[in-house]
Amino acid sequence: MKLRSAAIVGEGILKFSSEEEKSLIIKFEGHRQSKSLLKFVPASGAASRMFKALFNFLDKYEPSQEDLDKYLNRTGDSEMQKFSEGLEDFTFYELVKNRVGNLASSKGEELYRFVNEMMSEDELNYGFYPKGLLPFHKYEGHAATPFEEHLKESVAYASANGSARLHFTISEQHDEMFSKEYESCNARIANSWDTTFKVDYSNQKPATDTIAVDLHNSPFRNDDGSLLFRPGGHGALIENLNDQDADLIFIKNIDNVAVDKYLDDIAESKKILAGYLIKVQEKAFTYAKVLEDGNPSGEDLVEIMEFLEKELNAHFLDSYSGFSISEQILILQDKLSRPIRVCGMVKNEGEPGGGPFWIIDAKEHISLQIIESAQIDMSDSRQVNILQNSTHFNPVDLVCGVRNYKGEKYNLLNFVDPKQGFIAQKTKDGKELKALELPGLWNGAMAFWNTIFVEVPLITFNPVKTANDLLKPAHQGK
Repeated sequence: MKLRSAAIVGEGILKFSSEEEKSLIIKFEGHRQSKSLLKFVPASGAASRMFKALFNFLDKYEPSQEDLDKYLNRTGDSEMQKFSEGLEDFTFYELVKNRVGNLASSKGEELYRFVNEMMSEDELNYGFYPKGLLPFHKYEGHAATPFEEHLKESVAYASANGSARLHFTISEQHDEMFSKEYESCNARIANSWDTTFKVDYSNQKPATDTIAVDLHNSPFRNDDGSLLFRPGGHGALIENLNDQDADLIFIKNIDNVAVDKYLDDIAESKKILAGYLIKVQEKAFTYAKVLEDGNPSGEDLVEIMEFLEKELNAHFLDSYSGFSISEQILILQDKLSRPIRVCGMVKNEGEPGGGPFWIIDAKEHISLQIIESAQIDMSDSRQVNILQNSTHFNPVDLVCGVRNYKGEKYNLLNFVDPKQGFIAQKTKDGKELKALELPGLWNGAMAFWNTIFVEVPLITFNPVKTANDLLKPAHQGK
């Protein structure tokens, strides 16, 4: 991708005053009961990467041969040092401790047995678990999974008339596990929060799997000679999203949750995003109807163009002014007739991942996009400089409007940029390969949406990439 500049507050990122925020919350609440709402949660990720340091510890440490402190000093394993020191603060501590017992002869053996109990396929097997079903948060009397926390969140901002609808995209191998978790927590939450939940699931479609090649770019073959096809990454979920229909769709990753005491702040931020989407949509729908009804005035065309530029971040080529009125109407209709996404952006705290940028495509069109570092030419010092001067980070916090002014749902597959795919380095049976990943769900899969970025508070971003992230305040109930 060719970066033109980083999106910053005032130039691509909105920052609302407290009065504006209150007004947008009122806007959302005023329409809430009349809108169909959906919470869409990508939840197929397994916890194996979250426990990478623990798997490494089991592989490298031998408690009968070396004192734990000596091992940690020798290896400089800061992740295991932190895990060991915070052991009693993990929600799963009591469960694992009770299973292990107190027969260890040293601190090293105790930690080794604890970790083995967590990770062993014959024991808790947490590495196999979907991240969404691990015990994240400790409350009085029970441990809450991210799945449960998303149910509670949906009540706060994605429910209407006492009902909340959620859709989770999960791996097929975890179907039964999610169903059991829903059965175990549904009644408790539904009664406590006076809400009925409608929860359904989908798997990544096999048709979105992509071919893999070896390091010489020849098709990679399995031991039996068959071609290897792999899941196409989270970009494949645009198909799953396209199967959903609602007035407002909230998108948020499964691991981005927090304990209850932060729920009000998180919900307030979501309502602000949704309120702004409703506000902008109302204008877009009005203008779309003006264009379709025919005979818009010259003033109408100027007003609609200014709306697209100032509020939907659309850009027009210099040649636009030279087109006929009928041609200008077609261009305005094309730019208005798109799904809209309002994306929360947090101030950059050094987290890996994508961010908001203005980009220039091959046809010199300028647009706002969420760009991953892997899409940037790191050999180009000017591009790297733009990346380094970026101020905000993408926390995957979206509110989407996927219908036109007539209430008809867009076919989201028409707004994908297939050229924004990724090539990832992977292995299969110990052999290196290159895997093709589809344009990311919030990257190229939404490239031709109308895009709005809004600064949101850091408390809305609490991902759990490693086990030690559970020690952060947002995941501690104390």
